[in-house]
Amino acid sequence: MYVRHLQVGSFRSWERVDLALGPGPTVLVGRNGEGKTNLVEAVGYLATMSSHRVSGDAPLVRHGDAQAVVRAALRRGDRELLVEIEINPGRANRVRVNRAPLQRPRDLLGMVRTVLFAPEDLSLVRGDPTERRRFVDELLVSRTPRLAGVRADYDRVLKQRNALLKTARMARGRAIETLDVWDGHLTELGGQLLSARLGLIADLAPQLAEAYATVSGDDAVTAGLGYSSTVPLAGDGSRLVQGAPLPAADELIAAMRERVAERRDDELDRGMTLVGPHRDDLVIHLGPAPAKGFASHGESWSLALGLKLGTFALLRAEGEDPILILDDVFATLDAQRRAALAAVARSAEQTLITAAVVDDVPEELRAVRVEVGDGSAIVVKDGAGFVEGGVA
Repeated sequence: MYVRHLQVGSFRSWERVDLALGPGPTVLVGRNGEGKTNLVEAVGYLATMSSHRVSGDAPLVRHGDAQAVVRAALRRGDRELLVEIEINPGRANRVRVNRAPLQRPRDLLGMVRTVLFAPEDLSLVRGDPTERRRFVDELLVSRTPRLAGVRADYDRVLKQRNALLKTARMARGRAIETLDVWDGHLTELGGQLLSARLGLIADLAPQLAEAYATVSGDDAVTAGLGYSSTVPLAGDGSRLVQGAPLPAADELIAAMRERVAERRDDELDRGMTLVGPHRDDLVIHLGPAPAKGFASHGESWSLALGLKLGTFALLRAEGEDPILILDDVFATLDAQRRAALAAVARSAEQTLITAAVVDDVPEELRAVRVEVGDGSAIVVKDGAGFVEGGVA
């Protein structure tokens, strides 16, 4: 899959831009603040319906405008897919695919696959569990789109249950009976999410190990993954053993139900749900120890890069290259990591790269570039001249 044409309107700094793209590597180059990251952010939004830079949609809309539009023509084999998203902060977004509106915007998830690597991804190793849960769940939905509904339903039940727990502290009685009903919904959906996460981590772990060895050298210690859960059956954070059997979804549902019952009094006292996937964590291992708190800066970079390269390899193995987006990362990497990343970037069906200085990007990736500056984005091939551009 690749983006053949990208159009954005009132998105971030861009009033309007039309950009013709093609397969292979493309470098978007320009000074900081000119809007190059905004363009690849728009491509990433097609895949996740969210930004890798901010938590909400409001910052994505150009100041003074009511909505933003992202429109892309994508090639998938011999077929073309036209995706249009209206971003409406405070209201429901609207999505059309091949001009037909989708009843639920989340039905777009899984149609477009991207893997984005940015400096912010260092938080996957060093940050709090929220970033790692988001990474896992976005990859889950990309592989299995129906899980978007499970995740949305779980979040809705969790919100309702937390509201009930706050009121139940003062008036138990009937509130407790209602809580039993919500417990059933929570554990049913939570057990499904736990099962899906464990399956994903088991699939991703060998890909991470291989990618980390590639970027760090054969003499590096082995990278691995574990899962730390509020439901003991789902994991205590220990490194997963490849090929070890995983608990089934019904076993996890039953285990979560039992754990919720055990923590009922604590939840009533604190007025919040203490058990479930929303409180769990992906544990990244480096050798025998968790990487967080032990890995050096260089090792943390290698692990973050390994996670994204492992993700790319996992999605590619399922039959279609995702769009690879590399946002301002080559300047921060040493020669070995640059070479490993460049090799994947060359092999991908489409790679979009941003850089403040074109010399930061390996020479073999510079054949096509987009010069971004002064409110325009102009495509240049081989440094030879103007091909096609868009104006803000």
